[in-house]
Amino acid sequence: MKTTSISLILIALSATQITACGVGEASAALEDEAEASTPVPVEVAYPAREDIFATYHATTTIGSEGDAPVLARVPGELVELFVEEGDWVEEGQVLARLDGERLRLEMLSAKANLDMARGEYQRYVDLNRRGLVSQAMFDGLKYDLEALEASYQLKKLNYEYSNIRATISGFVSERLVKLGENLPEGHEAFRITDTSELIAYLKIPQTELEKFATGHTATLNVDSMPGSVFAAEIVRVSPTIDVRNGTFRATAFIDNSHGQLAPGMFARFEIAYEVHEDAMTIPTEALVLEDEQASVYVVADGQVTRRDITTGIESDGRIEIIGGLGEDEQIVIVGHSALRDGSRVLASTESSDRYTG
Repeated sequence: MKTTSISLILIALSATQITACGVGEASAALEDEAEASTPVPVEVAYPAREDIFATYHATTTIGSEGDAPVLARVPGELVELFVEEGDWVEEGQVLARLDGERLRLEMLSAKANLDMARGEYQRYVDLNRRGLVSQAMFDGLKYDLEALEASYQLKKLNYEYSNIRATISGFVSERLVKLGENLPEGHEAFRITDTSELIAYLKIPQTELEKFATGHTATLNVDSMPGSVFAAEIVRVSPTIDVRNGTFRATAFIDNSHGQLAPGMFARFEIAYEVHEDAMTIPTEALVLEDEQASVYVVADGQVTRRDITTGIESDGRIEIIGGLGEDEQIVIVGHSALRDGSRVLASTESSDRYTG
């Protein structure tokens, strides 16, 4: 009798456990079903057609090829200043004047000697023609006249050098002298910089050499003007490699006619070395990467399907689609981290305008 009672109790407990397990499994299944049937909010867009460029990034300091010192060509005291730093000057414009009185007098003395010799020479021209003077004497007068002419021109040139003139057109970037200062010959008085066209020397790894050629376009930005983008062009590519660092040099010219950039600025360059025209592209944030395989979630009838795709050039937040996706297929841009194959979605196109080419 006692044994029968114990058996009945064990049977009842087993039935309770089985019932409890069945209820738990059913609840979990219901939760999974409910989760699967709840649409996930996502942002979607269609692929766009646009030109896309393969780019290389480099950094360097920009400078000016039109940069030249202005030297005092003769010694003297600086008596006049006509320009200041920041002034625009034209080639040949007088920037300052030295005390050139001594040079002027030397020039006048040379001019007087020349005039006297020229008059004497003219008197002997007729005598020589008539054979009244020897040819040697006449030739000697001619050589003396030429020497005095050269001496006068030299004195005149030195006097002209008392005016310190601009060697190129540009802005006065530095004034290195002051009034009353006695300048020796060869002293740097000013520095002139033409900033209308700037230059940058880009160091490129030799492994990238075949990608670059003259005529390639580039863009750059500088820290002092965040958000501003400026245009540049590769004008020279060195055929030799710097053995010290294994790089070659690409020279870029930057149009600075707007005057916003200045030599010495640190710039970040993006060089476009290959272009695919009218390519189909999508935002890079739409990609799902797993084991180096790129895929996207394609939306159809409120559900998503994960699709493997083949990609090409990536630039400026866009990536080229070579295969695996149709131009008229809608893809998930934002929200795919919560998705799996077959998930239901609540699609929004609020951001789709950002992704049209």
